[in-house]
Amino acid sequence: MRVAVFTGSRSGPPSHRAAAAALAADLARAGVGLVYGGGRVGLMGVVADAALAAGGDVVGVIPQHLVDDELAHPGLPQLEVVGSMHERKARMAELADAFVALPGAAGTLEELFEAWTWGMLGLHAKPVVLVDVDGFWQPLLDQVQRMVEDGYLDAHRLDALGVVGSAAELLAFVEAYEHPERKWQPTPP
Repeated sequence: MRVAVFTGSRSGPPSHRAAAAALAADLARAGVGLVYGGGRVGLMGVVADAALAAGGDVVGVIPQHLVDDELAHPGLPQLEVVGSMHERKARMAELADAFVALPGAAGTLEELFEAWTWGMLGLHAKPVVLVDVDGFWQPLLDQVQRMVEDGYLDAHRLDALGVVGSAAELLAFVEAYEHPERKWQPTPP
């Protein structure tokens, strides 16, 4: 199994760095490969370094413009360079069996919501999981609940979004995951 990890290009507080490193190392020791954005900076770099140090299989996918900015991780055994951010996300989705979001900013949110939306639309049947470090995702989860309460989101869509605190919880969620039916069903002729 391989998981796509979405997370920040900044490091955040020490507790986030420690949680990201622990998650990556625990997944690597469990034989779970990682695919991530290929960067050497921020929590992305922390995740890659920890997984590699634990003997993990790590694949980076990075657009050429970030390579040009010298942000690529130099120690990866496999680094795929693509033409755009769109290609990066598509390739990560191809390589992954699940999507995991650690704390991050706008880019992390964009990747998270795209993966979750693709699942709702039936473009994949892979779990999407938030690793909730220090309650980081709680305000977002409150907003998602508001979307349900106001009728914008069906409550059963929340079943496709896991919230965990550890690698063990992540693996248990992925193992038990049953993808909800797609949002839109074709109309019979």
